[in-house]
Amino acid sequence: MSERVLVKQLKSLPAGGVSVSGWVETVRDQKKVQFVILRDETGAVQLVNPATRELGEDATAEQSAALALTETISNLATGTFLTVTGELKHDERVKLGGVEIKIASLEIAAAALPETPIAADSGLDKRMDWRFIDLRQRRNNLIFRIQTTLEHAMRTYWVEHDYVEIHSPKLMSTPAEGNAELFALEYFGDQTAYLAQSPQHFKQMAQAAGFGKVFEIGDVFRADPSFTSRHATEFTSVDAELSWIDSYEDVAAMQEELLVAAFTAVKEKHGEEIKELFDIDVVVPTLPFPRIPLAEAREIVKARGYDIPRTDGDLDPEGERQISAHVRETYDHQFVFVTDYHPEIRPFYHMRNAETGLTNSYDLLFNGTEITTGAQREHRIDVLEAQALEKGLSLEGLEHYLDFFRYGIPPHGGFGMGLARVLMLMLGQDSIREVTFLFRGPTRLAP
Repeated sequence: MSERVLVKQLKSLPAGGVSVSGWVETVRDQKKVQFVILRDETGAVQLVNPATRELGEDATAEQSAALALTETISNLATGTFLTVTGELKHDERVKLGGVEIKIASLEIAAAALPETPIAADSGLDKRMDWRFIDLRQRRNNLIFRIQTTLEHAMRTYWVEHDYVEIHSPKLMSTPAEGNAELFALEYFGDQTAYLAQSPQHFKQMAQAAGFGKVFEIGDVFRADPSFTSRHATEFTSVDAELSWIDSYEDVAAMQEELLVAAFTAVKEKHGEEIKELFDIDVVVPTLPFPRIPLAEAREIVKARGYDIPRTDGDLDPEGERQISAHVRETYDHQFVFVTDYHPEIRPFYHMRNAETGLTNSYDLLFNGTEITTGAQREHRIDVLEAQALEKGLSLEGLEHYLDFFRYGIPPHGGFGMGLARVLMLMLGQDSIREVTFLFRGPTRLAP
């Protein structure tokens, strides 16, 4: 493969011959001159060609080639991928990066159809139908560069703190957390497999295996028929689990440090561009994040004039927004840990406080939306079995999971966090569809 110059490298190169490759963003075909905006994965550059519109009877081969080049440019469709060789020129008057390339030759790699199926004002569903074209926008390209930086920063934090990365299976013989929201599939005829709702059981197995501290960033699946802006049937979950904790506070303290590291990396690398394209100032959160017990949070929300309609004692989406607004006003903070949930609204494996009967767990809210559930896990087999039975679960169906606890396991806990929700809220977007490479929901399986 020949060495290719990226658009972002042009400004640092001396004037002279250069070759760039990318796709056509716009063409301005004027009478005497043609301008093409060529974009690659790193930016856009202006290409210029003095137009040759007709030939005399004694036209030279060079003039004929110039006419052919003019005609080719006139017929370029938006989205055509091509390689251009020409003369790089530095000119501060050029608004697009202060450089332009005078075209010497142009080689089309793949021509696009003349009519683009989506426009800047197309609706979200239409853009999702043509996601590969939608992603060519600079703004959308940036989202996934931010995602890369975010994930890398989290991995770096964990690796530097001696965590082990695991890749848990996504096919399971039994449900991880219950029978709801499961995708079942035929597995070699007479068996039924389930797509993993979370890596929860496998993270805990790693504690029984003596790994100490583990993390995973991977896909999970929920057969949830929700059509909200923050739900998907397949999404990326950011998970961690650690041994020898004293309470869920150890988990929360790790997670807030992790997020500070991740937000710092994003701000340093992409902060200016995020401000330009999203009009968002990335704020690195201060430590510690505020903590509010659930019962107190409900009272605060009620005092703000909102009655939560849920009867199970949890917060609803508006309740989450209200408590987050309170935290912004009171603590000037984007994050809040809501703690001490009732067992009825928590999984059977959450440890319960011996004095209060509430679970040693939390939800982390970011800018008004829940992004994480974390908890200390119940590691005592007799208590764990009793709590499973209390939830109406079959111990036989949990046999493989319960075995982890029969041969010794340390006190442990962890969390699961939705990557797309973090990105959505960080960038002030209305839907996780905007920050998901290819969204999957109840009515979307393609592209």
